[in-house]
Amino acid sequence: MKRTQSGITLVGFIIVLGVAGVFIYMGMKVIPMYTEYYAVKQSLEGIAKEPGVVDETPARIKDMFFRRMNINYSENVKPSDIKVVRKDAGYLVTVDYEVRKPLIANLDVVGNFSTEKELRRGGAGY
Repeated sequence: MKRTQSGITLVGFIIVLGVAGVFIYMGMKVIPMYTEYYAVKQSLEGIAKEPGVVDETPARIKDMFFRRMNINYSENVKPSDIKVVRKDAGYLVTVDYEVRKPLIANLDVVGNFSTEKELRRGGAGY
């Protein structure tokens, strides 16, 4: 009775390892972009819970936002990316920004992120 070997060859193993490596490398570029987006959302939630935030000026609200973002070491959100406009008896804060990270050679990973939060009396957002 002849016994045949089965399994992955060295070449097959190297190909699988290469494909897995590319996905891991892409994850290393993409995951920080989404953690920063989560920090932006958390900063907006925190501002919405501040008492008396609707009595502040738009410049002060931006300052409160960027103080929270400095704690998270955010570097992609710029002052021009945040808009604070009056809405009803409160404010609507919109953060819209783009993150571009180099991937391989001339290929980039680009993420467009946008979130908004309504600031109302009583510190409750929508």
